[in-house]
Amino acid sequence: MDNIDVMVLRTARDWLRAGDRVLLATVIRTWGSSPRPVGAMMALNEDGRAVGSVSGGCIEDDLIQTYTTAFGGSGLPDEATRRVTYGVTADEAHRFGLPCGGTLELLLECRLSLESLDAVVTRLHAGELLRRTVSLADGRVKLESADTAHELMITDEIMQNTLGPGYRMLLIGAGSLTEYVATIATFNGFAITVCDPRREYMATWCGPQVHMTSEMPDDAVNAFRPDARSCIIALTHDPKLDDLALLEALRSPAFYIGAIGSRRNNAARRQRMIEHFGETEATLARLRGPIGVYIGSKTPAEIAVSLMAEIIAVKNGVQLPKETAVAVAKEMQGLL
Repeated sequence: MDNIDVMVLRTARDWLRAGDRVLLATVIRTWGSSPRPVGAMMALNEDGRAVGSVSGGCIEDDLIQTYTTAFGGSGLPDEATRRVTYGVTADEAHRFGLPCGGTLELLLECRLSLESLDAVVTRLHAGELLRRTVSLADGRVKLESADTAHELMITDEIMQNTLGPGYRMLLIGAGSLTEYVATIATFNGFAITVCDPRREYMATWCGPQVHMTSEMPDDAVNAFRPDARSCIIALTHDPKLDDLALLEALRSPAFYIGAIGSRRNNAARRQRMIEHFGETEATLARLRGPIGVYIGSKTPAEIAVSLMAEIIAVKNGVQLPKETAVAVAKEMQGLL
């Protein structure tokens, strides 16, 4: 679940808490090309304010014009839920900015419960995986803890979707590269924690507002409690800090674990871990390095783009070519 969806649910809850009427739109089906995936959400306030996205923008505009008072309309529908489809014809697809052949169907929830939304947001912030089931007849919502995530399911009676937890990132080191990585990762929906026990680096942090900790890196990894939607990246170049974090991270289910450095530096790190910490090539198989994809990067900002490109590719299940690591190693040799 992306953090933008958590933001949508949180905003909808806050609007309800303020006494506003709110509609929640969810993409439940797509045919052909579609700008947003199944499960994408948008919250719509009766006064025309909106947050989130279900398309490239034109469908959002139509929802605002049709279902709010912003353009003199009558406001939200009275029924509990409504299913609407966009892009059935080529003309309509063009009108709403959908790609060629694209069609999508939305479920509109028009009788949202403040109590239910508050429970969803609270449990998502606690890192819980939830199954949310909506009755299409009366809009009632049932929340259950889930063990595994499943694709959104829609029938004539219910919509069922798995929500949470959001993607998280733990960065070891608070240098300039970390500031750029944290900035890009924040825009991509990651909740960021930065760990650095060195006061001089923490005192000069100029990156985005993130959770900061001065614990030793291995303690920070344990406190972070990595899960399958977590990534851990060591960026200090100091073995006393990076190695501690990586050793703990490798015992976790984090989907991405990596360390900055050239091919030579990463080989030396692996050798240290094998000789001094009892690791093996098998236990180090998940340790990535050199990290990033080859884009000819030469500056901290460009290296951050390279690194985030690889993290997003791994998150999305994209298999990167083996040549990438060699190219990145050459790119970073002598630079880092």
